[in-house]
Amino acid sequence: MDRWNNSAEGSNVTQRRRAAMYVRMSTDHQKYSTENQADAIRDYATHHQMDIVRTYADAGKSGLKLDGRDALQNLIADVQSGSADYSVILVLDVTRWGRFQDADESAYYEYLCRRAGIDVQYVAEQFENDGSPVSTIVKGVKRAMAGEYSRELSGKVFAGQCRLIELGFRQGGPAGYGLRRVLVDEHRQPKGTLKRGEHKSLQTDRVVLVVGPDEEVETVRWIYRAFTEEGMQEAQIAEHLNQQGVKTDLEREWTRGVVHTILTNEKYIGNNVFNRRSFKLKKRRVVNAPEMWVRADGVFEAIIEPRYYYMAQGIIRERSRRFSNDEMLAKLRSLHEKQGWLSGILIDETEDMPSSSVYAHRFGGLTQAYKLIGYDPGRDLRYIEENKRLRQMYPGVVEDVIRKIQEYGGHVHREVQNDFLVVNNEIKVSLVICRCSQTATGGNRWKIQFDASLMPDITIAVRMDADNREVLDYYLIPAIDVENPQIRLMENNRLALDAYRFDDLEPFFMMAERAALPEAA
Repeated sequence: MDRWNNSAEGSNVTQRRRAAMYVRMSTDHQKYSTENQADAIRDYATHHQMDIVRTYADAGKSGLKLDGRDALQNLIADVQSGSADYSVILVLDVTRWGRFQDADESAYYEYLCRRAGIDVQYVAEQFENDGSPVSTIVKGVKRAMAGEYSRELSGKVFAGQCRLIELGFRQGGPAGYGLRRVLVDEHRQPKGTLKRGEHKSLQTDRVVLVVGPDEEVETVRWIYRAFTEEGMQEAQIAEHLNQQGVKTDLEREWTRGVVHTILTNEKYIGNNVFNRRSFKLKKRRVVNAPEMWVRADGVFEAIIEPRYYYMAQGIIRERSRRFSNDEMLAKLRSLHEKQGWLSGILIDETEDMPSSSVYAHRFGGLTQAYKLIGYDPGRDLRYIEENKRLRQMYPGVVEDVIRKIQEYGGHVHREVQNDFLVVNNEIKVSLVICRCSQTATGGNRWKIQFDASLMPDITIAVRMDADNREVLDYYLIPAIDVENPQIRLMENNRLALDAYRFDDLEPFFMMAERAALPEAA
């Protein structure tokens, strides 16, 4: 509602209101981009005699929760702190404010604004958000519908994924050792092999698993034979492969856990299994019981004969049967006391321990086994051990980068004082290893910290995987595009950030390459 004041001369003078706009979109493919939302809000503001003085934008953010929506969090913080220099907040519609699964949560954040004397107006809605009984009822219905839309969409997406699994298509995740992902069109005609980190670009394309290089296939078959026929344990198999100079698909050394993963994954007998774990509507990640798995048997070309796979599962189960429940828990408790933390990877890497999958099967989930020994995985100190391992890893990563630059003909020296790499006496490079941490809702996050006082020309951010054991990918970030001293990365980021993401450092090494100039005649 416009406000009018009478001046001393008696004429009506419009008092313009100061406004902030909030815009949000979940993906880059939505009908209403943040720019289109902003245009509609500006038209509304102009028509209603308002000046937009602040903009809060959440691009590529889900509306299911407040977590991860930095702009909305900043808006609420400004309102509650009293630093907001506006009297109205303009939002395109109720769904842009959020698709909260609890409609009361959406209402609560609006209430915080109103309590501070700041109105929230939905510019594209047919009702006036004036607190009247009619607007309250309509708004409540729309909030409930917004949450229900997300639930229905989640169900439809899940059903679609299940259907694709049954048709033999791969749904996310790397292929794994001995296998490769191949992109096929709608007629199942191959279009090419996808490298690690590459994804399909057309909606009609699909991904299938195929047999990988012969040497990897033979290694997988030998692992199964060694385990089922020769009685070798996972650690012995890993040690043998490392002695032979065989590397994993990530060019890493073998470990007990990596071998165990190969021995327990049905994709090696051609089965497509989905929904082992669930993470729907931003709720806590859960491990599902086998009866909830979605599967399609024999849809990929098998690397090993099924009898070897099922023999391996029998050996693993029999190996744990010699332990009673109390003995298994005692071993788990002892491992916790020794390490100070627990994880599935740690259990799988420890000798003379049942595997993490056996603990999950015996006690109805790994988390349940933790609870039985009084361990809370949400309050462990594993990050101390992980950070120690990452610090030990750092010098090797730096040396690899230096060696590779030199192989390309580039010159590099290290500034010990600032820990910079100076490439070709032109570019200062900083290398940081980004530890992966998890939010309360199970999402992965990475922080890149920049030193504003010693800003290098390029920062190489080495992003670790969820277990902080393997390199996931790299970000090459030029100083000219660094606006904040800290960047927070998610699993999927907006294009402005992911434009700097690479699966390896080959593009950077090519920058350092030097070519010989022809001599003048």
